Amino acid sequence: MPNFLETIFLQVQRSAERVVLREVRGEQIVSVTGRELFEKVQNVRAFLRVRGIQPGDRCALLGANSISWIACNLALMAEKAIVVPLYSRQAASDLVVMLKDCGARLVLAGDESLGAGVASAWGNAPPVALLDDAIRGKSLDRPVETVPLPRSDDDLVTIIYTSGTSGEPKGVCLTTGNLTHMIGCTTERLGQLMAGRREPDRIFHYLPLNFAASWIVMLSGLTRVTEFTLSTDLNKLVDEIRIAAPNYFLNVPTLLERVRRGVEENISKQFAPIRSLYSRVKQVWLRRQSGRRLALDGLWLDLGDMLIFGKIRARFGSHLLALICGSAPLAPETQQFFLMLGIPVLQGYGLTETTGICTLDDPGIPVEPGHVGQAVPGIEMCIGDNEEILVRGPNIFAGYWNRPEETAKVIQDGWFHTGDQGEVTTSHNWRIIGRIKNLIILNSGHNIAPEPIEDRVAQLLLAAQQVVLVGNSKGYLCALIAGNVADDAVQGALDKVNPELPHYRQIRNFVVLKETFTAENGLLTANGKLRRDAINARFATEIAAMYGRKATA
Repeated sequence: MPNFLETIFLQVQRSAERVVLREVRGEQIVSVTGRELFEKVQNVRAFLRVRGIQPGDRCALLGANSISWIACNLALMAEKAIVVPLYSRQAASDLVVMLKDCGARLVLAGDESLGAGVASAWGNAPPVALLDDAIRGKSLDRPVETVPLPRSDDDLVTIIYTSGTSGEPKGVCLTTGNLTHMIGCTTERLGQLMAGRREPDRIFHYLPLNFAASWIVMLSGLTRVTEFTLSTDLNKLVDEIRIAAPNYFLNVPTLLERVRRGVEENISKQFAPIRSLYSRVKQVWLRRQSGRRLALDGLWLDLGDMLIFGKIRARFGSHLLALICGSAPLAPETQQFFLMLGIPVLQGYGLTETTGICTLDDPGIPVEPGHVGQAVPGIEMCIGDNEEILVRGPNIFAGYWNRPEETAKVIQDGWFHTGDQGEVTTSHNWRIIGRIKNLIILNSGHNIAPEPIEDRVAQLLLAAQQVVLVGNSKGYLCALIAGNVADDAVQGALDKVNPELPHYRQIRNFVVLKETFTAENGLLTANGKLRRDAINARFATEIAAMYGRKATA
């Protein structure tokens, strides 16, 4: 049975005359056929051989999403080099830490500035070559084989560095076996979603390909008959989605929350009849979800679809079947919002260490807002101590690069300890509660997962960028609110949330911060997760003031 890479090579060669990859550049689309992509891959393989790259050498890919990035990625894997995909927007000093850790032999960079940034931060940096130079290839005495070099299931394919919410990032080692199994699972789910359609899957992609789930989606698409369209300008995402007109695409909750906020803010500025209709339809929808129906409900829903929801759906193109969402739990209210629009949101859950995915919503089963689906075939999941999710199966990574002690901490008796807290329904549908290391322990001894409370407050403060709870070793919880939000709006939200909670989980004080949290200022990871330790340190004075004392150095 072919491994995932052999399957991709076969599919690309079968698609010689068909467009397989596209880039949206303004109003124009640049595309390549299977033949053209294959030629690019073979050129890069020749380039790598001239450069002396050997199987097992670590080679970094540093650049924005592009056809060239994908071609170089495939070529590196075909030559059995170990791909180290890096986030092009990270600080050069952070990139150097990872390059040193993995012992990179070569850096393939998307542009000269990226390579120069690495070189200036590290005097002994490995050679840097541009992606486009690699695509042009080098002359060889004999042609490169048309198939990838043979590999076993245990061979390393990639080292993907974790976000590093605290401390230095760790390199997650994924093998041929990990990827072959996971891509088999994802393609099965995509086949269910497409429901036997004969035309190619239309996939749009804007998330950085260096992230595990994003990378898996790209590789999965290449094993199928697919037209895979890459975003090139996040500032023009709305236009790019319209041009791509996808069947589905991968998202993070941040974008879907932003869409929901944008729609509701726009409706709030419309004439009174539209505002009233939206409010009525929303009430009808939520009532139906609780199992209650009234005689005119169908009429209201039809009106809402004709006058409001159909126009919103049109922004996603005429082919959309579903949105896929991962990286963090999506607020149930936002998932309900998209269902009300007639757009299913299929959630998945996983970590880099689990080859990006553990669970996926089944497209053939109605989604349950707030849940992330069942474990994918071949993967076992259970609840351990402190409600921790444990995972076992062929998707579990081979270990952290050069960190056997760290690996032994998280893999015990064959079970990977995710560090996430969860619960599972009788129908085996999983829900993520929070991160164990994020638990806030009050001086009363109460343990509190902050994420559900933060999410609830954020749903009531659409203008807030982030909500972060604090209170370790304190007598009560306080909140940091980042964004352009008025104090009275925050207090109004807390007046709604606090009565729903036991006394020890109620928020007793807050401060509004004008500085938002970003990866650039060090308060978010590269994929948008909170760096809680950094946030606590940055705003130590504000936190101390909420508890009525001065901050100490």
